[in-house]
Amino acid sequence: SLIGAFVHKQPLRRKFAMSMSVVSPQISELNVDLGDRSYPIYTGKGLLNSGELLRKHVVSKKALIVTNTVVGPYYSARVRQSLEAKGIEVFEVVLPDGEEYKTMDVLMMIIDAAMEHKLDRKSTMIALGGGVIGDMCGFAASIYQRGIKFVQVPTTLMAMVDSAVGGKTAVNHPKGKNMIGAFYQPDAVIIDLDTLETLQSREFVSGIAEVIKYGLIRDSEFFEWQEQNIERILQRDSSALVHLIERSCRNKAEVVAADEKEGSSGVRATLNLGHTFGHAIESGLGYGAWLHGEAVATGMLMASELSHQLGLMDISLLTRTRQLLVSAGLPISLKDNKHAENDLGVDSYSKIVSELTPEVFLEYMSMDKKVADGKLSLVLLEDKRSEERLGCKALVTDRFESKYLKAVVAKYCDSR
Repeated sequence: SLIGAFVHKQPLRRKFAMSMSVVSPQISELNVDLGDRSYPIYTGKGLLNSGELLRKHVVSKKALIVTNTVVGPYYSARVRQSLEAKGIEVFEVVLPDGEEYKTMDVLMMIIDAAMEHKLDRKSTMIALGGGVIGDMCGFAASIYQRGIKFVQVPTTLMAMVDSAVGGKTAVNHPKGKNMIGAFYQPDAVIIDLDTLETLQSREFVSGIAEVIKYGLIRDSEFFEWQEQNIERILQRDSSALVHLIERSCRNKAEVVAADEKEGSSGVRATLNLGHTFGHAIESGLGYGAWLHGEAVATGMLMASELSHQLGLMDISLLTRTRQLLVSAGLPISLKDNKHAENDLGVDSYSKIVSELTPEVFLEYMSMDKKVADGKLSLVLLEDKRSEERLGCKALVTDRFESKYLKAVVAKYCDSR
């Protein structure tokens, strides 16, 4: 029985519509409506070169750029020059790149730099990088002197369409992903599409997983557009990317405005489709073995499979979901990630996959943040198609028989 489940239907998009304006012919602005903590998301090309938006939102005398060893060499000089032109004293801390460094120890590098350069409560941190940098910089900003301003400058597709928007900040614990963190909103999100030109293919594809998620949980027209345009997306067609990023940000902003901190309404929790499964993959295989989006992709398919097993989702929608993930180049089972296999070596990868047994997988799931009062809640999908259109609604529920969950986990953990 799914009685008592939170249900979220797609008309929510219309009820919480965001305002989209055009700042210039090349820049669009979307507002995240959170009252006195509202902030803009800017999208355009050449935003770091001009520096106008950075100077608009960094009004302090001191700023700390938080970046990593991959992104910093490409873009930190542009950010620094833009702010120094305004007379701002700019410092930089460069973190190692990768999910495996999203730890308390590495977080202290940011705090140490802030202390060393004597940042005060009016200073600003700038997150220049992907999701790991955004999460860590945001968390550091939330705890340094009980909270200072920070600006998100995402440079990966994953960060642009998801993690830079909404104020979730955190670091990982060895036993669970994002277990130590806070809700803390940025002062602005500045998306320069030019930064995608230096993004590696694997990272780019990883970000598509979160885009597919929006289509499944609340925007069926967007899902169908992705099915029709996946080749253009993979080719990084400019107009396709603009549409993909703006529509994803609009979906995320609407949900955040409706339920900022995953309250009792359960609206924001629907954004976690596939994440409980995905976090178990990331934790169980070791942080960094899989990219976050890769784990979410397989996690979404596992959630869809469970929804089908429970009689909620028709097989045809499950098939379409699987096909879109495959067309995007995303993994759909533990044995399906060739990137991880190449990075670690066939034998080493086979070993860690074999060690992530269904029992171990379920143990990681039991430590997820979606566990409340000892019960695991999952985001599932209920098929609501008409003859003309795809359509489904997201359910957040702990009312499912464990035998179905165990069967799905066993199927996807099969390393043969």
